[in-house]
Amino acid sequence: IRVSAGTASALPPVGEETKLYTYTAVREDAIALYGFLTKDDLDIFKLLIGVNGIGPKGGQSILSVMSPDDLRFAIVSGDAKMIAKAPGIGAKTAQRIILDMRDKVSLEGTLHADTGAVMGAAVYADVTVTFGFVKLGAFLYPGARYAGQVRCFPIGITADSFLGETPGRFTFTEPVNSLMPVRRPDGNKGSFGKAAILAGSETMAGAAILAGEGAFAAGCGMVKLISPVENRSVLQCALPEAMVTQDIREACGWADVIAAGPGLGRMRTAVEQLRYIIEETRKPLILDADAINLLAQEPALLAMLCDMQKDSAKRRPLALTPHPGELARLAGISVQEVLADVEGLLKLWAQKLSAVILCKGARTYVVCPEGKIYINGSGNSGMATAGSGDVLTGITAALTAQDEDLFHAVCIGVYLHGLAGDRAAHKKGEYSMKAGDIAEAVPGLIG
Repeated sequence: IRVSAGTASALPPVGEETKLYTYTAVREDAIALYGFLTKDDLDIFKLLIGVNGIGPKGGQSILSVMSPDDLRFAIVSGDAKMIAKAPGIGAKTAQRIILDMRDKVSLEGTLHADTGAVMGAAVYADVTVTFGFVKLGAFLYPGARYAGQVRCFPIGITADSFLGETPGRFTFTEPVNSLMPVRRPDGNKGSFGKAAILAGSETMAGAAILAGEGAFAAGCGMVKLISPVENRSVLQCALPEAMVTQDIREACGWADVIAAGPGLGRMRTAVEQLRYIIEETRKPLILDADAINLLAQEPALLAMLCDMQKDSAKRRPLALTPHPGELARLAGISVQEVLADVEGLLKLWAQKLSAVILCKGARTYVVCPEGKIYINGSGNSGMATAGSGDVLTGITAALTAQDEDLFHAVCIGVYLHGLAGDRAAHKKGEYSMKAGDIAEAVPGLIG
C-alpha cells in the first residue's frame, strides 16, 4: 500500500492487528511499509516519527534494530544507548526521543524476559512456572525478586535441541564436589597447589587471614602470605598453617599461583609490589580489591599489563575479581553505568586484558576472553559483608593452583563461595553471618 505522510496518522485500525508495511524507502510523502503491527505499535510509531528531527526515515532506522516493545522499554528505562545503535541516530537524538516520549509511553506489567527488568509494573509471585529451561528474566535481578520460587518443567525441549551450539550463558546447579579438581590419593601438600597471596596492609591483617582461610578451605596444599612485618604475629596466631613473609621475590618464585589485593592499601609500597608481580612474574595471577584499585590509580601500570597480555610471549593466565565499584574505577565510569551493562563491560575488559574477569553481585557474572559467560545463582544477602571478597580470592587462588582451566576454576570458585554463604546463612542467619563463617562452611560442601 502507499500512504501519504499527511494521512499516516489516520490509518484505520483493523481489530487488534493492522497490516502495515515497514519503511523501506522514503520519497517525499510516499512510504512503503511491511509486517504486522498491533494498534499499540502503530501508536508508538506515530509518536516516534512525530519527534522533532526523526520523521519516517529516522523511525525506519530505529525499528530496523529493535522491536516496538524494545523501543518502549528503552524509553521507559531511559536507555539512550539502545536507541543510539540505530543507523544515523546519535546519542543526543536518542536522548531527545526519550525526553519527548517518556511521558507518552507506558508498559504493561511484566518482566523483561532477557534482563529481568521490570517493564512498568510486576507482581511479587510466590511461584513462577516455566518450561524447558529457566529464563534469564526470572534468574537475573530484579526479576528474580519478583519471580519467587521458579519451577521449570520439561516439555520435550532438551539439550539436544542446541544442536551442538552451547548457549552463550550458563550456570551450575549440580553438587559442587562433583566439579572440584580430582585429588590424587598419592599426592602431597605440594601436589595440591602453592598459593602466594599479597594481602593485608598494617591495619588490614584480617584480609590476609580471610584470603588464606579461603585458600586452605578450598584444598590448597600450601599458602604463603606476603604481608608487612607488623602483621607477622597476628597472622601466625590466627592462621598457623600459613607461612608469612615479606620477600615477594622468593614467594612468587615458589608459588604455583599468585593472588594480590585484599587489604593491600594504595601506598607507594603496594604499587611497587604490584609492579614487580606484573613485570617480573608469569605465574597465573588473581587480582582483587586494591590491586584493581591500583591499576585504576596508575594508568601506566594498567597500560603495561594490557600490552603484556596482548603479547603471546608475555601473556599469563590472568583473572580479575572486582565488585561494581572497583570495576567502575578500572573502567573510568560510574557504578550506575557498570550496572547498566555489566555483561558488555566485562566482555570488553576480558578482551582488553586477555583475562577472565567477573563482577560480584547478587548474580555474579564471569566472562572469559572467548566470550563465554557464567552467571552464578548461589549466595544470599548475608554475603554482603566485609571480607567476603577476600575469602573468594583465596578460594579462587586455591582452585587455580589445582585446575589448568582458569575460567573453569574461577566459575567453580564463585559457585562454591556462594554455596558456602548459603550454608553459613542457614547456620548463622543472613543478618549475623560474617566472612569467616563463609570460609568455615566450605569444607562441608566439598569434603
